[in-house]
This record gives sequence, structure tokens and C-alpha cells, in this order.
Amino acid sequence: MLPLLFLLCGVLSVAAEDSTRKLAYERDRKVWVANLDGSGAKKIGTGLFPVISPDGTRVAFNTEEQTGKTAWARHIAVVDLASGKQTVFKDVPSENVYYPKWSPDGTHLAFTLYDGHNWHLVMINADGTGFRFIKKAKDAEATLYSPCWAPDGKSLFVEDMKNIYRIGLDGATIGEWNIQKSIPNGDMSGDGRLDVSPDGQKLLLGIDMNEEAHRKDWDGPLPAIWTLDLASKKGTRLTPKKQFGWDACWIDDSTLFFISQAVGEKTASLYKMTLPGGATSKAIAKDVRYPTVSR
Repeated sequence: MLPLLFLLCGVLSVAAEDSTRKLAYERDRKVWVANLDGSGAKKIGTGLFPVISPDGTRVAFNTEEQTGKTAWARHIAVVDLASGKQTVFKDVPSENVYYPKWSPDGTHLAFTLYDGHNWHLVMINADGTGFRFIKKAKDAEATLYSPCWAPDGKSLFVEDMKNIYRIGLDGATIGEWNIQKSIPNGDMSGDGRLDVSPDGQKLLLGIDMNEEAHRKDWDGPLPAIWTLDLASKKGTRLTPKKQFGWDACWIDDSTLFFISQAVGEKTASLYKMTLPGGATSKAIAKDVRYPTVSR
């Protein structure tokens, strides 16, 4: 009887934890938040690439403001979910910034910044003050994409389509992984996404596979989700050839969200996958892009 009680307590504890965590995603260039099971969805703003803070109280995202017939300004905005107040960070030396990512303690945001010549890796305090460069790009260097914080809050993972790097906040390279050596027949693009597991041992990777899609409704490379074990440098494919997958993020060390679109579907949906084995849930939400979860 006693083991059963312990088991029930564990299940109830996980359920209570999941009920307090939040999911953010993009739909039709709008920002939404919901419970982890997709219920209680609420639109909170207009923009792209939403990232919910670790404590689930704020969402950072990209704004888009048209400044001419073909010109756009893109800034970082943060919405406080309790009050609905939105703050746009315009004290930044660029009108073109992308992909905000919260530090593990929620005190900083890292993102990429274009100065008219190169893309740089930068960071700012969560209140919009204290802007600074992490790594300035040079003309001869490859662009760094897809920043995500390491669990220590003192470094970030980025990729340049050929390699994945771990970079300190001083811009120094701490680690390096060659993508093609770990991912046979696969590449990363500037839109490929990285997400590090809470225990810091694995990366989720959005990979463009050099495989035939064999789908009339699909234009482009076949997208797949892989994990990269940082210690062994071993890659493991999670989505099979018949299931296209991208935009993955960890929920915990053994479960993740990802986006997939089946044959004949006009829009993509959000799914949950459990490891090992890759068991996939039914669609949690329709017409979804770029999910993130609070911790």
C-alpha cells in the first residue's frame, strides 16, 4: 500500500507542476499563451518568435513595424502577463533584431542584431537597460544563428549552419560540434532551432535532411528533429522520414513539443513527444509556430 501512495503522490505532484507551467506560441503572426495541454489559449500581442520567461510571468517576442513600402523595423518587446503591459526595447543600436531568448534566471535576454553589414550576438537586461555585445561579427566570419542559453546562465549555444558552438558571455568559444559529423545527411539553416535540455546534456536540433520529401504539397528540404548528446557528440533522429518535424523545444529532460504537418494539411500543428521511443501525442493545438514553455 505504501509504494502505491508514494506513486500517487508523485503523479499528483507532476500534474500540479504542469498546471502552473505555461506555453507560448505564434499563430498568424500573433502571440498566444496557453496551458501545457493547449487549453485556455489567449492572444496577448502581435509579433513573431515568442519566448515565455522561465517563471511564466512574461513573454518576449519580435515586433514588426512597416517603415516604408518594402522596409520593416523589428524590435524586441516584453509583455507582462498579469498586467498586459507591453514594453518595446528601442534603446538598441539597430532597427533589425531577432530571436530573443531568456536567460535561465529571467534577468536577461539574448538575441541577434543586424547593423547593416553583419549579424551580432547581443544581450540586454529584462527591463530593456544594459545593452551590450556578446560577440561582434566580422566580415570574414560566418553568421551565428539560433542562440539559446545554457542552464548555467553563463554561456549560450549558437550555430553557423556548419558547426554548433558554446560561447561565453565574453564571446570566447567554449565548445564546438561539427553538424555533419554528428548528423549524417543533414544540415542546419539560419532558421534551424536549438534548444538545450534542462540537465544541459542534450541539444534539440531542427535539421534539413538531404532526402526526397516525396510530397506534392511540400517545397523545400525534409525537416527532422534530432538530439545531439553534447558529451559523446552522437546525434539521434527523433522524427521518422514520414513525419516532418521542426521548431522543437524541451518540456523536461524526456519530453518535448514540436511542430509537424501531415500530408494534405494546410497548416502545422503542435505535438508532444515522449522519450525514449518517440511516442507522439495527438495534436495539442492547430496552426501553431515556434512553441516555448516556462520552467
